[in-house]
Amino acid sequence: MTQQSISKNEIYAIAMHHRFQWEEAQQCYVILFPEGMVKLNGGAGEVLKRVNGKASVADIVADIQSTFPDAPNIEADVVGMFDLAVGKAWLRKV
Repeated sequence: MTQQSISKNEIYAIAMHHRFQWEEAQQCYVILFPEGMVKLNGGAGEVLKRVNGKASVADIVADIQSTFPDAPNIEADVVGMFDLAVGKAWLRKV
């Protein structure tokens, strides 16, 4: 997979025909789409639950840094999650 160039001033939303939700039976956040479902780990769920079509990548990074102040290198992890989610077409740029 090629590296996406995620800019911190960009704003993303969940892609069309995809739905992000908490799945009680799985006890995790998931992305549902016509072809199936992706179970997300805790960190990915924390990032994607903040994607609302209004908050920029920088806003989401700042929110996660304030929520998890002791997590090392969290900015790179958040940007990496955006990179993965855009590469998998789970997110669309607004």
